[in-house]
Amino acid sequence: MNGEIGAERFGLGDRVAVVTGASSGMGVLFARTLAAAGARVVLAARRRERLEEVARGIREAGGEAEPVVCDVAQPAEVDRLAEATRSRFGPAHILVANAGITEIVPAEEQTLESWRRQIDVNLTGLFLCSQRLGRQMIEQGRGSIVHVALVLGLVASGQVRQAAYAASKGGVVSLTRELAAQWARKSVRVNALAPGWFPTEMTGEMFADERSRRWMRTRTPMGRPGELEELAGPLLFLASDASSFVTGQVLTVDGGWTIV
Repeated sequence: MNGEIGAERFGLGDRVAVVTGASSGMGVLFARTLAAAGARVVLAARRRERLEEVARGIREAGGEAEPVVCDVAQPAEVDRLAEATRSRFGPAHILVANAGITEIVPAEEQTLESWRRQIDVNLTGLFLCSQRLGRQMIEQGRGSIVHVALVLGLVASGQVRQAAYAASKGGVVSLTRELAAQWARKSVRVNALAPGWFPTEMTGEMFADERSRRWMRTRTPMGRPGELEELAGPLLFLASDASSFVTGQVLTVDGGWTIV
């Protein structure tokens, strides 16, 4: 009986979820995970064809999904995303703020344009989505927001030169705590997921290079990078009632990267 009750807390059968950056990599996994748990999922990203492909796969598996083209750095487009969510499925219960961009370049060579674009998408865009969809959660007195921070929001890399990206993810960690504190008594939880090194579109060049793969294996206590499916459980934990007394926390999924 206790096991059944515990398992039920991971179910999302009555929830509406929004996933940004849902056209590739982690975003696709997050969307499929939430849909498999019963959520009706709104998929947001800039690439329409990729979004429609992901939505089609979810529907073929028996789930419900709605693609919405959205650049999270544009306030008007985030407003449209929030309204499209409400119109299609009702107010959002879950947000997975996953959209992000990066550029690997030495800090002394980074352009201001590149810096601003990464901050706009990775931090300001995340705030806009949390604010707009958070309002819907506050209205209904129920919600869970999961920010995707990555380990570079907690520790430096140095060898993978991403100053703007690291700064934006550090901001995500602090913003997670602040929003969690502000919204805790409004029944909206805000947490962050901090993956380590996983094979995605963004890390494709690193995983294609043996020297980089060796660096990841050597630096990770578990001796390997992660597999995308290993993020499904942590994401579902934070999104569901299984973590109903957890807020303002950063859950690292990194094979031990940040402990040494």
